[in-house]
Amino acid sequence: MLSVKQELLAALAGELEKLSPGAAGRAAFESPKVAAHGDFACTAAMQLAKALKQNPRALAESLQAALMQTPAFARWVQALEIAGPGFLNIRLQPAAKQQVVREVLQAREAFGQQPARGERVLVEFVSANPTGPLHVGHGRQAALGDAICNLFATQGWQVHREFYYNDAGVQIDTLTKSTQLRAKGFKPGDDCWPTDPDNPASKAFYNGDYIQDIADAFLAKATVKADDREFTANGDVDDEGNIRQFAVAYLRNEQDKDLQAFNLRFDQYYLESSLYTSGRVEAAVNKLIANGKTYEQDGALWLKSTEYGDDKDRVMRKSDGTYTYFVPDVAYHITKWERGFAKVVNIQGTDHHGTIARVRAGLQAADVGIPEGYPDYVLHTMVRVVRNGEEVKISKRAGSYVTLRDLIEWTSKDAVRFFLLSRKPDTEYTFDVDLAVAQNNDNPVYYVQYAHARICSVLRSWQESGGSDVAALQDVDLSALDGSQAQALMLLLAKYPDMLTAACEGAAPHDVTFYLRDLASAYHSYYDAERILVDDERVRLARLALVAATAQVLHNGLAVLGVSAPVRM
Repeated sequence: MLSVKQELLAALAGELEKLSPGAAGRAAFESPKVAAHGDFACTAAMQLAKALKQNPRALAESLQAALMQTPAFARWVQALEIAGPGFLNIRLQPAAKQQVVREVLQAREAFGQQPARGERVLVEFVSANPTGPLHVGHGRQAALGDAICNLFATQGWQVHREFYYNDAGVQIDTLTKSTQLRAKGFKPGDDCWPTDPDNPASKAFYNGDYIQDIADAFLAKATVKADDREFTANGDVDDEGNIRQFAVAYLRNEQDKDLQAFNLRFDQYYLESSLYTSGRVEAAVNKLIANGKTYEQDGALWLKSTEYGDDKDRVMRKSDGTYTYFVPDVAYHITKWERGFAKVVNIQGTDHHGTIARVRAGLQAADVGIPEGYPDYVLHTMVRVVRNGEEVKISKRAGSYVTLRDLIEWTSKDAVRFFLLSRKPDTEYTFDVDLAVAQNNDNPVYYVQYAHARICSVLRSWQESGGSDVAALQDVDLSALDGSQAQALMLLLAKYPDMLTAACEGAAPHDVTFYLRDLASAYHSYYDAERILVDDERVRLARLALVAATAQVLHNGLAVLGVSAPVRM
């Protein structure tokens, strides 16, 4: 049906060009809001009427007559009707819709994907500081980032996944001190814990049980290995430098385990500390100073960010000589540009909203060729977790929040991914643990996966009774697929490629979850309406081809989300 649609669009473009030179670019089809109105809708007559000084309905009548004389419309269109002030509603022949079954079975995993476009995109996500386990907010970001990467890949982009973490600053100092006190035998609640005079930030010490685990491993002189580092503790409780390196490596290892449980991988881990040791932060600051985009006031260095749309100028270097947190971000994004990534997407929590204007201002002020609006951002809200009807706020492992690993252990990797992707990123979301483990139609991931498994069961029964390989179904006669439920299912299959394109452009993987639920619903309706393994071989093979194509698209869509497509449930 994709090829059919292209034929019809080409015919429409040709007739529009005849009506008005240059109008071929207006050739487009929409999906009617009411299914009974047809399969495609065209508004070109209303768009051109004013310029051509014609009545839109009269122009639609002329266009209708011309289109039905073209070979493509004569072959594939059952009816071309005029509605309202000049809509053209197109009803396809059953044979046109049936083409999508063959296209899916021929393309298989590649159905819906676009050819390589020779462009690279860097997606930065998760980017958690190595100060504790990953929480459910990181889980939402991980699901979003991975799915958005997969969407870019379907559209022909070469995708680079990057994890940036702040391994410098106050939070790492707090982690070090918390671990050191635990190693010395102190614990939360002891007098020195909240009032340590050597560390004014001590009230923010980390209280979770995982800190004691780090301290015990440090005292045991353990060796820990993460994706990007390996370190052996020396067991000396007075060696803060050794404790710092060990604690960061230990938590990087823990985060790796969380990411592995989520079946997530990264192409590169980028350290904030490297921006300082390599001189990139200093170079970025000097560039801004040389460009005349800074000034000094009250002992601090300020960026003239209001020149680039920010609501006020921002402090870059405080009076104590330390940099504010957006400065290394500017240096980091200059490295992204220098590495050849003209397209960059950052996935972050909504609490980072205030940094967008100042980072973009810094990049423009640096004047290194980076375009305005670089990088792109996808912001997400946090997640509430409900279990047994009550909100869960505390994890024994973390001490103050529910971890991603908790959520996976309570439910499953598939449920966590699908649920966290089932709403727009910037909308509040409540994760219902009980619903995520329910085996009924109210559980959306179960509903979609069950549709796939149900089809696999039908195909397995056919093969066990003497049927051939599914690949052979791409050549069968499909003319028996003329029922209303079958045609609705085929029309939905044909929408998959355009849905992927729109979801990628809008950074909207929730569109994929909506589509899959609709497709599963259409399949269940079809299954209830028409028995598949009937005696008539021609009908049986046609219906098997349709459900096999449906299973393939369900599989492809779930893969974009990072969710499995089980063959048995």
